[in-house]
Amino acid sequence: MSRLPIRVRLTAAIALAMVLVLTASGVFVYLRLEADLTEGVDAGLEARAAAVAATGQADAGATEDPEEGFAQVLGPGGRVAGSTADLAEPVLTKAELAQVAAGEELMVEREVEGVEATARVLAIQASARQVVVVGQSLEDRDETLAGLVASFAVGGPIAVLLASLLGYAVATAGLRPVEAMRRRASEVSLSPDGGSLPLPAAHDEVRRLGETLNEMLDRLRASFERERRFVADASHELRTPVAVVKAEVETALRAGGHDPEVREGLVAAVEECDRLAQLAEDLLVLARSAEGALPVRAEQLDARELLEGVRQRFAARAAEHGRALVVEADAGVTVAADPIRLRQALGNLVDNALRHGGGAVVLGARAAAGSVELEVRDEGPGFDHELAPRAFERFARGDGARAHGGAGLGLAIVRAIAEAHGATAEIDGMGPGARVVIRLPAQVPEAYHSV
Repeated sequence: MSRLPIRVRLTAAIALAMVLVLTASGVFVYLRLEADLTEGVDAGLEARAAAVAATGQADAGATEDPEEGFAQVLGPGGRVAGSTADLAEPVLTKAELAQVAAGEELMVEREVEGVEATARVLAIQASARQVVVVGQSLEDRDETLAGLVASFAVGGPIAVLLASLLGYAVATAGLRPVEAMRRRASEVSLSPDGGSLPLPAAHDEVRRLGETLNEMLDRLRASFERERRFVADASHELRTPVAVVKAEVETALRAGGHDPEVREGLVAAVEECDRLAQLAEDLLVLARSAEGALPVRAEQLDARELLEGVRQRFAARAAEHGRALVVEADAGVTVAADPIRLRQALGNLVDNALRHGGGAVVLGARAAAGSVELEVRDEGPGFDHELAPRAFERFARGDGARAHGGAGLGLAIVRAIAEAHGATAEIDGMGPGARVVIRLPAQVPEAYHSV
């Protein structure tokens, strides 16, 4: 029940409440009507009993159909002194007769021969030697009560159905502002112009909820903006000191005359400076992409030349690790992209392949239905099944990444650059081997992000 939509639960609650109300009302009306009808029958019996007792004639005061009512005058020993409806036998038993003869009034319901349906019987003592017995069929009362039950049986479900439909309509109308907020929430972002949730005109609980959520959005935007500015400023400020440190270390290397251990340490320092510089650049790209203003200047590029440039950049590093870098590109394939940003994205993919993959690394390009697919694949173990769904998130790292270093920003940069081009980046297949594909337009679109 708790998994059903709120409007369905509200409708079910209204229907249940309606059933309970109708049941309680039906029982009350039934018992009240039964009591009133029985009271009317008793009043008629008392009047007729009084008339028979006064005259001593069984047919005195008769107003009903003989088949529906009767009267008897019983003498000593239960002898029938007078009767209607051809009742030759006494209606009362000897015990009941003795009870009435002792001065006690008797009122019972029983089947009486010659009288339709159950009869209500009243017996009183008329004199020391006579007992008056009068009765009336309860057929009319029972038919009236049966008609009432039938009316509730037919009208009750209809009333419950109408109440349910009305309740569903009311619940839908009441939840319409919530649904509007839900639809708008799917479009709201943390950017300054990301919008806010719509508020209903009525100053009710839903409006107060919307106001609270809008205030929360404002706080999140302010926090996100502070974080974005910090990342952008920090990455920008890091670039200069890192470049200075790298230049000094390279100068020391060129001077020569170092022990092997010292030279190895200086080479490692240069590599770490490169990593810090790349990290600062990656953070800056992410900060700009989060702001929605990642600068992209699209040009028509030859795919093979682009991939060859990336291969040459990583050729020495691949050779040091005994890995092959191969370019597989169809002839004449061109792609519309920013060369600097695209080289950065492909470089991140190649870096990931060299760092975490195995075997040869292949850079490929092929035309596909108005778009171009650029891929980087290797022959390693591929992506972990747990990591793959969140591989393009920032700082997403698997156990292999922790063992081999890395900040978990490489694929996030790839996705940010692809989205800035209006393109997509995705993992194709789950191994063996890792294959990441960037799908870009073949021609320069009319609209692009610009500086």
